[in-house]
Amino acid sequence: MGEKTAMKKGFHLGFILLLLCSLVLSACSNNTEAEGKNKDGKVVIDFQTFWGSETRRPVIEKIVDDFNKSQDEIEVKHTFVPWGDIWTKNTAAVAAGNPADVIVNDINTVAHRAENGQSEDLSQYIDEGIKDELYPNLWETVQYKDKFYGVPFTTDTRVLFYNKDAYKEAGLDPEQPPKTWKELEDHAKKLDVKKDGIYERIGFYPTWGSFGAGSWMANADDGKGFFEGNEMYINTPNKVEALKWVAGWHKRLGAKNVQAFQAEFGSGQTNPFISEKVAIWTDIASFYTQIRDTGKDMNFGIAPIPAFKEEGRNWNEGGGFVMEIPKGAKHPKEAATFIEYLASEKAQKYWAQKNYDNVANKKAAESVLKDFTGDEKLVYEQALKNLKDTRFHPAPIDYPDYASRVDPQLEAAITGKSTPEKALQKAENDVKKLKR
Repeated sequence: MGEKTAMKKGFHLGFILLLLCSLVLSACSNNTEAEGKNKDGKVVIDFQTFWGSETRRPVIEKIVDDFNKSQDEIEVKHTFVPWGDIWTKNTAAVAAGNPADVIVNDINTVAHRAENGQSEDLSQYIDEGIKDELYPNLWETVQYKDKFYGVPFTTDTRVLFYNKDAYKEAGLDPEQPPKTWKELEDHAKKLDVKKDGIYERIGFYPTWGSFGAGSWMANADDGKGFFEGNEMYINTPNKVEALKWVAGWHKRLGAKNVQAFQAEFGSGQTNPFISEKVAIWTDIASFYTQIRDTGKDMNFGIAPIPAFKEEGRNWNEGGGFVMEIPKGAKHPKEAATFIEYLASEKAQKYWAQKNYDNVANKKAAESVLKDFTGDEKLVYEQALKNLKDTRFHPAPIDYPDYASRVDPQLEAAITGKSTPEKALQKAENDVKKLKR
């Protein structure tokens, strides 16, 4: 009887000890989770991107995996948020006090988020010496009041693609692309193919592709956008001349012809340059991958955007993406460590190799060029050369919504509903009313 009682007491005591250990372990686990750590004690950070495609998602997740394996203090978890949602959700999350730790954001609006208190000052966590590894014109975009609020990741620059076979057919030298606007006009007219009053091929149209009217106007105006900082350059003589030039193309080709072509390639069919309906095309350098994959060994050439006048520079307009820490992120120090890795030569080179993107790290860009061959190398080399003439036009702090007033006036001038002079004067007057 005494032996059974002793066994019962031992069992109860063992059960109580087991329960206490379980509670202690659970408390430790809960404390670890509350501190944002995983079971191994690593700080877990949430990294949000819109890269969910079958080509880009594996690349960014490989970079994340490489980082996680490179050290034992931080675990990065990649979260895909669709393009249309990622930034609106981030704004709401910042307001609610529960944002991601790192997010991909637009390169030309960094200062706005800094001004609005939506992103962290990274100079608290990252040595400014990182700028020496990156292209200087990209670094300028992340500055706000002498501090930096993002680290550039990728960029883009526009180049001129032209159909060499169409050049031969038109009696043009396929090794001599247009160097100026005047040459571009002359070449385009010779490349036009018209039958019974209907265009079968259009040589060129300036607002097709990814170099719009505003880009041509900046090209003509020594690279200046509609704003440089908060200083306005909307209604300048060169921009008036450039807008007249763009409108001239619309008038020469005719609204019906322009609309018919736009309707055809706007319906999701093959790109008009690749289908050889348009002989000269402006686009970002990675457009090459579409030609490679769907162009059936197309014979094309590559050139910088033509200069406004002889001896002028080939001014270009760029965009891209940066890495930011949203305001109120729980682990800014660890997030900054990961951002430094994303800007490193190793990570940047891998991204460039797999996605054929222009990247922010100079050594990575120059290194990956050595790995490319043939047309792949020619296009990427031109893109790197372009960067010296590529300007970024961040949205001005005092006039964040200026495009909503400028764009309708550009369209009115191009379609002949207004004159370029009147359109730009009205645009400037309307924008001035927006000043904060």
